[in-house]
Amino acid sequence: MKPGLQLHLNQQLVLTPQLQQAIRLLQLSHMDLVVELRQIAEANPLIELENDLDPEDSNGEEQLEAEPEPAEEINSLDDLGERFEDDLDFSRGSGSGSSHPDEDSVESQDAAPQGAWEHLLWQINLLRLSPRDRQIAEAIIDALDEDGYLHEGIDPVLAALTEFSPDPEEVEAVRHRLQQLDPIGIASLNLCDCLCAQLLAMPEDTPQRLLAQRIVSTNIEALAKRDYARLARQLQVDREAIALAAALIRTLDPKPGGCLAAVPTEYVQPDAYVRRVKGRWCIRLSSANRPKVGLNQHYCSLIAKASRNDASYLKGQLQEARWLLKSLDARANTLQRVAETIVRQQSAFLDFGPEAMRPLVLREIAEELGMHESTISRVTTRKYLHTPRGTFEFKYFFSSGVSTEDGGSASATAVQALIRKLVSEEDPHRPLSDQAIARELGQLGIRVARRTVAKYREALRILCSNERQRAR
Repeated sequence: MKPGLQLHLNQQLVLTPQLQQAIRLLQLSHMDLVVELRQIAEANPLIELENDLDPEDSNGEEQLEAEPEPAEEINSLDDLGERFEDDLDFSRGSGSGSSHPDEDSVESQDAAPQGAWEHLLWQINLLRLSPRDRQIAEAIIDALDEDGYLHEGIDPVLAALTEFSPDPEEVEAVRHRLQQLDPIGIASLNLCDCLCAQLLAMPEDTPQRLLAQRIVSTNIEALAKRDYARLARQLQVDREAIALAAALIRTLDPKPGGCLAAVPTEYVQPDAYVRRVKGRWCIRLSSANRPKVGLNQHYCSLIAKASRNDASYLKGQLQEARWLLKSLDARANTLQRVAETIVRQQSAFLDFGPEAMRPLVLREIAEELGMHESTISRVTTRKYLHTPRGTFEFKYFFSSGVSTEDGGSASATAVQALIRKLVSEEDPHRPLSDQAIARELGQLGIRVARRTVAKYREALRILCSNERQRAR
């Protein structure tokens, strides 16, 4: 072997820092963009942010008067606790909004809520525990999960107490005292233990309290399924008493630690607004998506007067500032084009509601605009569109299709809206089964299997026909 020279020809895609910045700005949300620009301005003296934004003219615009229909949050039921919470009407939700759709200002943030540790520790100080019991109580609180439970039992508590070795009975005694703190039921081992602790704290003359304790202790699964007949036979009481006890249980909190979670509220601010103007749906970007960023003329004038090293530094900063301005323009234009295309594709939704939503995938928008699907995905993530029917994430307008009899397709979102409408209009004494709903959809020209109906119904958190009948 001997040394030699060889030539190779290959192609390689290189992402320049400027292109990386443009991609990063494209995928930022409304609030993240503000933070990013402030950080860039602090690092580059040639970038100047203008805080005072001129109000945008909205003359000639006509708002469509429609009942707001906010997007529904869909959560899966992963365990018995969540199934119990859902079926017994324990509610959980979040929302956001503003007093006027044109307001591009962020709502004032509330003070951070007090955490579970501080709240419980404050109460422990009032119990006048011995130093030994206080250490046990603090170890129990450290072992709580986000719902306020000790799902792993007291073993982690015993393992954490290295200074001394308490008996399990001693830890249990302290745990029972903590269960009576606010919120009642904290530090429970499971759902039954939590609900029983809350029932025990009620006055003794509370109607159906003892029966509710028996139900929770013996067959909570039947309670979650609203199988009152089974509980009546098992406990040898009438169904009316079971119904009253179930109503009492519904007033309890299955996740006592949830109210103590110190999680800041995230406010959603629209990135674009859609209105009907002279019979056409028009898009206007939020002013924050066209931020007023300029060049600091004072530092620009110093480039010609500065020394060689300083001039080189300032020229580099000037080039970065110009790239930032181009990236911001590209971001705003891309967001405007994507929003306009979505609105044009889903104009029937704006006119008639979710039942008129048409199937739409990222590829269709990408082909129409001559962009890559990954670019459309970045633009539609964590970007929100304010419409007369509510504020929705851009991704809400995308869904797969279900075949129709004429060879076309219907949006899965529209099918779910139809299922919700059919259930709301059904005879309470003869609720529609999944097969009956499939037949009703077939009469509307939408071919869908029974198992597909069941999947959509569960996604909408609608009970099956048997459970709906028992609930009524």
